[in-house]
Amino acid sequence: MAEEPDTDEQATSDASASPEKQLPPPSILEIEPVYQALGHSRRRYLCYTLLEDTEWSLTELATKIAAWEHDVPEHAVTEAQREEVYVSLYHAHVPKLVDEGVITFDETTETITTAEHAEQVIAALEGMGASLDSNQETHARSEMDER
Repeated sequence: MAEEPDTDEQATSDASASPEKQLPPPSILEIEPVYQALGHSRRRYLCYTLLEDTEWSLTELATKIAAWEHDVPEHAVTEAQREEVYVSLYHAHVPKLVDEGVITFDETTETITTAEHAEQVIAALEGMGASLDSNQETHARSEMDER
């Protein structure tokens, strides 16, 4: 009768044979949160800006989005227009994207940077952008081309 291997010895050899198999799978954002993250035009525009640069101040983003919404150059955005977008971003849209792991927000410096799920959301945005809001995609991409 054949002798069965010692279970401790087998576990040790299994662990050293393939350590990658023991690591948890990379975190992947499910499709529903991607759609929720991109469900509002301001969040989509914020994600488009992440294609340009991975770090923004909240004031810069508010200015860019207000310019887009009012179809004016950034230098023509009024303080009231910027403030309205800023408040909306600060209280609603930035927290939503932070919760979904798309961005991080440093409250001290009011700086937004990409987070774990940014690439996945941006890829989804690029794939469905024109069908969501072709004017927004065209505007966002035209600004990137000007740089």
